Amino acid sequence: MRIDTLTYNNIHTQGAQRRSWLRQHSPQHLEQSAALMLHALRLRPASASRSTLILGAGACTEIPLAELARDSDEVVLADLDLASMRQGRNELSSPALRKRVRLLECDISGGVSINLKLLIEQQPWEKLVAQGARAVFDAAAHCLDMCPVPDPPQIEGLGTGEFGIVISSLILTQLFSYPLLDMLDHIQRIAPADLGEQERHRRYQEAAQALRVRVIQAHLHLLRELLDMGGIAVLLSDIRGFAFERDVEHRRTIPLVPRKLPDLVRENFSVIEEAHWEWLSDLPEEGRLGRGYEVVGYILAL
Repeated sequence: MRIDTLTYNNIHTQGAQRRSWLRQHSPQHLEQSAALMLHALRLRPASASRSTLILGAGACTEIPLAELARDSDEVVLADLDLASMRQGRNELSSPALRKRVRLLECDISGGVSINLKLLIEQQPWEKLVAQGARAVFDAAAHCLDMCPVPDPPQIEGLGTGEFGIVISSLILTQLFSYPLLDMLDHIQRIAPADLGEQERHRRYQEAAQALRVRVIQAHLHLLRELLDMGGIAVLLSDIRGFAFERDVEHRRTIPLVPRKLPDLVRENFSVIEEAHWEWLSDLPEEGRLGRGYEVVGYILAL
């Protein structure tokens, strides 16, 4: 499963070295991310819990961890990548602040990738491959349709209404893209000639989009459940990816979330602030395109 490679991939995309690169090439990304989180901290009412939760914390590349820890009784970093979270906590120079940071290793989706893997294993793929691409993608669509999505995910170690601030830090698209990539990885193994046909298979596209929406809804419900009365949520999410050769203004864009994301957010929260920006993840090199993402950031209240 793609989530099994998360720690290895994060070594190259997170942490102090990555933050230094972003300061040089995408400073707005760090500034906007930190500004929203610190604004949420200022908005937290005195009556709300002084515990802060960061979902998808990783190595805290975009997260002003020291400032959050100073103004919180506890900061919980939640991610599947324990090594990166340790790295982020260890960057804190103050032992007192480090003691306020608790690490929670968990699958924030509640096990969607595992649930899909079990369904994939139950399909008669050898027979389906012999029947052709339509049969393969009909079965793949069936797996996506039937895949259980815990709503909201039950994560041991996180209590209902426990947090005055809940931050979802650029994790939303990973929650559905990893299982969808697992599905395509499987098809590439069993029927490599059929890979690419999914773009012309309407039922598969509808099933994939429905899974995205279900995962997003479940994640928003998780944020609601974990917030204390009067608490503040911050949601940062990539919404489009883009690739470019030399000039970032001449790009190919790829939507990453359903168009209804803003509606889903507003069905669950009152929007206090909304910001949009973009950041570069890779510069173009010989034989390789540059890449980046368009981001939306929300400050939310119940």
